[in-house]
Amino acid sequence: MNTTAFTLFLIIVGLTLVITYIASKRTKTTSDFYTADGSLTGWQNGLAIAGDYMSAASFLGIAGMIALSGFDGFFYSIGFLVAYLVVLYIVAEPLRNLGKYTMADMIAARFKEKNVRGVAALNTITISIFYMIAQLVGAGALIKLLLGLDYMYSVLIVGVLMTVYVVFGGMMATSWVQIVKALLLMGGTVVISIMVFAKFDFNPIKMFEHMKTATPLGAGFLNPGNKFTNPLDTISLNLALVLGTAGLPHILTRFFTVKDAITARKSVVYATWIIGVFYVMTVFLGFGAASFVGFDKIVAANAAGNMAAPLLAEALGGEFFFAFISAVAFATILAVVAGLVLSAASAFAHDFYSHILRHGKATEREQVVAARWASIGVSILSIILALFAQKMNVAFLVALAFAVAASANLPIILFTIFWKRFNTSGAVTGMIVGLASSLILVAIGPNVWSPEVGKAILVGKPLFSLGNPGIVSIPLGFIAAYLGTVLSSKKEDVRKFDEILVKANTGL
Repeated sequence: MNTTAFTLFLIIVGLTLVITYIASKRTKTTSDFYTADGSLTGWQNGLAIAGDYMSAASFLGIAGMIALSGFDGFFYSIGFLVAYLVVLYIVAEPLRNLGKYTMADMIAARFKEKNVRGVAALNTITISIFYMIAQLVGAGALIKLLLGLDYMYSVLIVGVLMTVYVVFGGMMATSWVQIVKALLLMGGTVVISIMVFAKFDFNPIKMFEHMKTATPLGAGFLNPGNKFTNPLDTISLNLALVLGTAGLPHILTRFFTVKDAITARKSVVYATWIIGVFYVMTVFLGFGAASFVGFDKIVAANAAGNMAAPLLAEALGGEFFFAFISAVAFATILAVVAGLVLSAASAFAHDFYSHILRHGKATEREQVVAARWASIGVSILSIILALFAQKMNVAFLVALAFAVAASANLPIILFTIFWKRFNTSGAVTGMIVGLASSLILVAIGPNVWSPEVGKAILVGKPLFSLGNPGIVSIPLGFIAAYLGTVLSSKKEDVRKFDEILVKANTGL
């Protein structure tokens, strides 16, 4: 066991538990639990958004993907970064003006039917669990490497901690854990990037020339096609990454933690700058790992490359720096999974329990109790699923969650805000088709089926050849929402759309 790493892990856990204890004293009402009562400032929420978004997939997965696959790994950095522009210019302000606690609130502001809210909540829970599996897989690999604990126990430790944060501290604890994590992650990444760049005399041309001979891929390291040999797969991946963020429930709910749309917009600007700088630095992490750790050592530690960043820290700064960066990665995972648990639990307690089962008549105390029990249930389900996904690259798993979000949620959000004729039938049809098509295509695709033993979950020939379903499932989500509307005999009140349009743009 790495004693230094273990000590730093304990410090991180202790700090987050203190935050949770303080937050628990201020978490009394449903508004406190779901949205920290809208009390965060623009910069605080910007840091929390960045902390929520810069996940284990980014820090561990992308660094490993670039180190092992070169340019193809950088697709993830570009996609995650560009995605925030869609959020900034299209979704953030209308969502804050129309919603209250969950994404379903925003859709229900126009369509009052319970089936719309129910399907939206189902989408939120599904996407959150998909995303959470990726974080738990990264956590399991990290703790196993550092502390020598079995993968199963590692996942259980993270699972228990994320449940504690949410059950006792709600959104306030989750937000401040994410703020602390964002500061630690940015600090650690800046230091590694400077150390890597210094090895090349701060000369980017020298660094790129070196990479042509530093890996088994040779000069091909800097060209696309090392991992994604099918152009359609590359397009599909990037569609999912760019459009998926605007449909991710745990990102969308962060806009309800500020007092108004102006503050929400400011927080997105802060987050975009922080996230932008971070993703540029993933190039240094990937190049540095490929150069100073080496292909064989990265693969030996984890076949998917998830340990590339901590191993790079060890190569550059020795055991203590290795332990520090690993602790930062650990904090990263804790912060993201807490946000995901809260998002899924809010959808269950607020949308299913309070609005559908109790017809909006649940008391404040009953809603908070339901949300806390839902947090426990979501955590248990995610932990069980993560135990079967140990060998998958975490960046890939997150990309799948993005595909589901872009297919099932984004069409409904955009049509709700911008299409006057859009109706309940279109909303329900679009969400169901988007969700079902993306899940089915993943289930029959090459990540689940492979003729080679050990390459996928099951042995057999995949029926769908693309690794990411986005290029098919995203258009299907839009088409289904359109056809569901135009083929339905039900007409929505035009005056309601005018009211929504004014409220989405002004908050009045």
